This record gives sequence, structure tokens and C-alpha cells, in this order.
Amino acid sequence: MSARRRGATDLAGILLVDKPAGPTSHDVVAAVRRATGEGRVGHAGTLDPMATGLLVVLVGPYARLEPYLSSATKSYEATITFGSATDTDDAEGEVVATADIPSRVVQAGHAREALAAIIGDGTQTPPAYSAIKVAGRTAYEAARAGEALELAARTITISRAELRAIREDPASWDVTLTVSKGTYIRAIARDIGESEGTRAHLTALRRTQAGTLSLADARPLETVTAEAMSGGPSAVRAMFADPLAALDLPCVASDRATVVTGKRIPSALASAEARDGSRVAVTVDGILAAVYRVAGDALLPEVVLLRGDPA
Repeated sequence: MSARRRGATDLAGILLVDKPAGPTSHDVVAAVRRATGEGRVGHAGTLDPMATGLLVVLVGPYARLEPYLSSATKSYEATITFGSATDTDDAEGEVVATADIPSRVVQAGHAREALAAIIGDGTQTPPAYSAIKVAGRTAYEAARAGEALELAARTITISRAELRAIREDPASWDVTLTVSKGTYIRAIARDIGESEGTRAHLTALRRTQAGTLSLADARPLETVTAEAMSGGPSAVRAMFADPLAALDLPCVASDRATVVTGKRIPSALASAEARDGSRVAVTVDGILAAVYRVAGDALLPEVVLLRGDPA
């Protein structure tokens, strides 16, 4: 039986996919899995079906890097449309309320001031239709059953909120946002509508950045799958992003035997920017081999990507 049919290949890397509107993030993962023959495929940072743009897809053992890549700040281009609210806080939901729109909403100067006011640390209540679980129940499943859960507010950071364009019909803002992990852009649209004395929902969303990774370096999903299926493993490897740049961690060089056996590494080998509890990328022969955690005078393994004989 071939490696492709077993769902295990020697592929290991990060694919930057330009997700189209329509498929879920899981659908994109499934498409990459079919095209590459690799069963271990995941992603870092979910995009809703309506959303487009940068989806970071992790192939092979690199799927284990998800916690480190999902925590990155993310940037988006979004459109907020005023005058109505939906049950999902975006254009895919049903309209549940309408409201008059104050004239100031379509004044560019006011829009810029309103966006500047949301920059910084704050709290946000997630949308009713979200994947958050409360007492074992998923919020969107409860919402579909007409039993919306009480979701706790979470701390978020909005580091950039800029107006790109404004329209009067329909009244809407095109904005650029940079936010912390776990921030719902749909909820930002909803909350802006309420703060403006009206209602609003998200009508377009495109992710442009995730940490150091950029949409400019991503390929359309159809291109990724077509090249993978026609060119095989070598074509897939040619599409992989630089994992060290993606992780954006201090690097420590080690040897194969140390990493494969999970041995401690002296923390003195780490750069001065590596603090106790922080992570470092460990390389062998210049290639990412593991992620270690700084623990006092030692570096301890958290994720070991390198496998095989220590020799």
C-alpha cells in the first residue's frame, strides 16, 4: 500500500492558502489532504465560510505547530454595513433587527474618530453563532436550537482600526483592522453599530496578515490543489513557507541526537531575548526540528518535529 493511501507522507510544511468565499476552513483542510495524500493536515486560525484570504494550512508533523501560529495577531480588510443586525452578526445570518442610521455615520471624519476610539485593550462578547463551548455545548449549535448560551466577555486588543472607504448607499465602512488572537470581527461590526446608535453587521471580510505571514505570499486554493495533484510531493514542498520566519521565535542550533531523544539544551545557548517561559525554535543543520520552552537554566522540548534514528 502506498504512503498516499495510508495518509502518511514525508511532507512537512506550512502552506499559505488564499481561501475563497464559501468553503469552511475544514473544507480547505480536506481539499489539501486529498490533493497531497497526507492525512495530518490542520490550520491555524479559522476563517468563517463568508470570509476570504489568508488561511495558514499545516501539513504533516507541522500540524503540531498550530498553538504557536494561531496565537499571532491578525489583520483584515472588512466591510461594516449599517442599519440592520443579523443573528450571526454577518451577511450569512437572518436579519433580526433594523434601525435608522444617524447622518454622522456616513461622514468620513466621524468614522475615523469612531474607529480610533476602539483601538487598545477592551472586552468583547463573542457572537451567539461561534464555536465557543459552555458546559460542553457549542454556542452555534445551541443558537440553531433557539437556546442561545450566555457567553462570557473576553479581553481583546485592537491595535489598528483605519477607514479605507465610506459609502452612503448602503451606509457602510470599508476598514482595516489588526487584532489579537480570538477577536471576532463580526462582533466588532455589531458593537460599532450599537455605539453609533443604530445596528450593523459584517458584509465582507478578507484576512491579509497572520503574524509575519502575508496574503501576498499565499496561493489560491485551486492553484494549491492543482499543483499538488499534478506535481506530487516536490510541487508541494516548493509551495511551503519558511517555518522559522512563520514562527518568528529566537533560534537555537542543536544536533540530531539531542533533539530526537528530547534531551535538555542549556538555556545559555538561547539569545538574550529568550525569557523564562518563552519559546525558541530549535534547528538541526539549519532546518526547524523542534520548539523548546525556556525553563531556568535549560531548554525543554514542547514539540519535536524531527523523527527517526538519533545517529
